Amino acid sequence: MSQLSERAKKAMEDEGLPIVIDEKTKLPLYVDVNELPLRYQFGIAKVHKFFEGLREGKIYMTQCKECGEKFFPPRADCPKCLSQDMEWVPLSGRGELLTFTIVNVKPPSFTHYKDYVVAIAEMEEGVRVLAWLDVDDPKKIRPRMKVHLRTVKRPGGLITYEFAPT
Repeated sequence: MSQLSERAKKAMEDEGLPIVIDEKTKLPLYVDVNELPLRYQFGIAKVHKFFEGLREGKIYMTQCKECGEKFFPPRADCPKCLSQDMEWVPLSGRGELLTFTIVNVKPPSFTHYKDYVVAIAEMEEGVRVLAWLDVDDPKKIRPRMKVHLRTVKRPGGLITYEFAPT
């Protein structure tokens, strides 16, 4: 059991309620006593090129050949005109930060990470991308700052993408 669930268990025994005090904010948190493991699978055959690209250090978007609409993450079909004729376009990586948030209270599957920054940037190609922002000091982050989207390998070997200031 995780530390939090042990704390919740003790709270239930002592107080009769699964309420713990958050160590950072010192505010009360309700802890659901039921665990809900969630693991899912879904087919990616039509967008497999995106994942192959990550492995090769490339990040792709798709663009509809019929209406020109652009998509990130890539889509196999265009919801605007219903075409299945999509083109794979590599992203340059150049973007401008629109907004960000610092994540201090993490979901259980991310508790092994230190606090992290999630950002949205408008890419040179016209799509908006949501990704982590790798920055040494969050106080340096400013909207409209230039960022670069790159592939990275997280601890455990997962290949993904993130922003870095330029």
